[in-house]
Amino acid sequence: MATDDQAIEALLEEGRLFPPSAEFTAQAHVKSPDIYEVAQADPEGFWAGIAEELHWFRKWDRVLEWEEPFAKWFVGGKLNASYNCLDRHLTSATKNKVAIHWEGEPGDVRSYTYFQLWREVCKFANVLKGLGVHKGDRVTLYMPMVPELAIACLACARIGAPHSVVFGGFSADSLVDRIQDSESKVVVTSDGGYRRGGVVHLKKAVDEAIQQCPTVKKVVVLERVGHQHSPVHMQADRDHWWHDLMEDASPHCPAEEMDSEDLLYILYTSGSTGKPKGIAHTTGGYLTGAYLTTKWVFDLKPEDIYWCTADIGWVTGHSYIVYGPLANGATQVMYEGAPDFPDKDRFWSMCEKYGVTVFYTAPTAIRAFMRWGDEYVKRHDLSSLRLLGSVGEPINPEAWMWYHELIGGGRCPIVDTWWQTETGHIMISPLPGVVATKPGSATRALPGIFIDVVDNDGNSVPRGSGGYLVIRRPWPGMLRTLYKAPDRYQEVYWSRFKGMYFAGDGAKRDHDGYIWVLGRVDDVMNVSGHRLSTMEVESALVDHPSVAEAAVIGKKHDIKGETPAAFVTVKAGVVADDKLAEALKKHVGHKIGAIARPDTIIFTAELPKTRSGKIMRRLLRDVAEGRALGDTTTLADPSVVSSLREKYETNES
Repeated sequence: MATDDQAIEALLEEGRLFPPSAEFTAQAHVKSPDIYEVAQADPEGFWAGIAEELHWFRKWDRVLEWEEPFAKWFVGGKLNASYNCLDRHLTSATKNKVAIHWEGEPGDVRSYTYFQLWREVCKFANVLKGLGVHKGDRVTLYMPMVPELAIACLACARIGAPHSVVFGGFSADSLVDRIQDSESKVVVTSDGGYRRGGVVHLKKAVDEAIQQCPTVKKVVVLERVGHQHSPVHMQADRDHWWHDLMEDASPHCPAEEMDSEDLLYILYTSGSTGKPKGIAHTTGGYLTGAYLTTKWVFDLKPEDIYWCTADIGWVTGHSYIVYGPLANGATQVMYEGAPDFPDKDRFWSMCEKYGVTVFYTAPTAIRAFMRWGDEYVKRHDLSSLRLLGSVGEPINPEAWMWYHELIGGGRCPIVDTWWQTETGHIMISPLPGVVATKPGSATRALPGIFIDVVDNDGNSVPRGSGGYLVIRRPWPGMLRTLYKAPDRYQEVYWSRFKGMYFAGDGAKRDHDGYIWVLGRVDDVMNVSGHRLSTMEVESALVDHPSVAEAAVIGKKHDIKGETPAAFVTVKAGVVADDKLAEALKKHVGHKIGAIARPDTIIFTAELPKTRSGKIMRRLLRDVAEGRALGDTTTLADPSVVSSLREKYETNES
């Protein structure tokens, strides 16, 4: 099927559905849509049935206690997340199955069976105990994408020490905030990690950060890159090499019996005030949600080779690399580095090499692959793939179709997933054996999840209308609070609409009842009294055959209030000139209406993105308004913003 402009437009006008094939449905975990009605009629009973598939030292007394906005799930139950990810597989053939195929950016490889992973986790759990870590103590993990990061997470969970993973691309300043707030006693890091052929010096950042963190007593350092690439300072009595501590550690460590509501981890996410928010996830409900969604959304089978390309520093890596797949006994691929090193086909090379069957990545990555060109994909045999996933932000229809046709060969269902750090696990997604998909729509809420789209007064909008995305009932994986900030938790998530969790996203419900997530409501422009989603304008731009990626912000305007300003990256071989800029403005006007036509289009080779691939629109607003730039420490390449500012000022003059 062609994916040119006319074909995409026709596809959406037809409202064309992509139903699962009879063959896929026949083998799927969920074959009947009746499960939605079952879960809606008795959500507590539904979730209790799922939780019973996990291992519990003691079963719960009550499924749910709800005192808005605070929830407790599986009250009185005792379990351990590490035990559920490892020990319970050791009595079956899964014991000797590969849990993780890991590949480093330079090409070094390691594989761990479930038995081998269990031994390493037990040993590192004993290492942590030997360093004085007790149940309830927080441990900060600041590492590259190596197996030891997953091992450290599971070791913390095993002894009941909540972990706080800080993404390895964050600066020392970002590390300070997170260590100070969590009051961690121990930091686990690495001498460095590889990224696009270079070395990221992690231990150096830790040394700088903990000068301001008096709670830190011990630092464990994994040797990843070696002294010649990243020489490190080791302070006596404080700093210890991972390999030295592991050498004599016992491979036996009983899993602590944790209360279902005991804290499993804290994960810090950006706050509007500039101070990171510590999202607090507990054990029983979170694990139940991560376990089920991994199994059903990805239709995960024992024979699958699953690959989520996220970093464990983000919630996607927590839920869909560490806890969800391992609780299901899956075999997965884990990769350290960049998708374009040493060449732009690294992901497809690995898919072919490991026979990946289920592939889960971000729309920003998909659009980058499109921009690089089809030839990198066509070098490789991707016939092993049977299911594709998308995560991180709404996926535009053209990227969806490219993914479907070129990566999936037209045969693989796509599960476009919506969820948040706060929700813990996937909330909106097609069940691939049951739900027909639409390019660009996450389709519908999963069974047991009560999603709605409401107006300003909290009333459900009719089909064909847009509004605010909310969740009407508690769900197992929900954040319990913001760490040490329950009032802020209530204010941020529960104050906008009474009795409803406000996700902060806008959404539309189409005439078939499908949900189209439009992005953050703070990414909404008010142009001459009309509310326009920046995502809609971005989708219209990317729909043009010359455009690889676009980011749109609302720029202040004396008459209109705001007007769209677009930052555009073109595909390889396309000339970015005034003629194209005018064509793009007309294209947007045709697709959405004259009200959405950008006043300004800036062509750029790169957009400012975090290392996880999210576009930092806040910084684009700073550029457009001539303000001092906000925090740029999370950017993959901070120089991109300076270049953009220069181009923008030249354009405006």
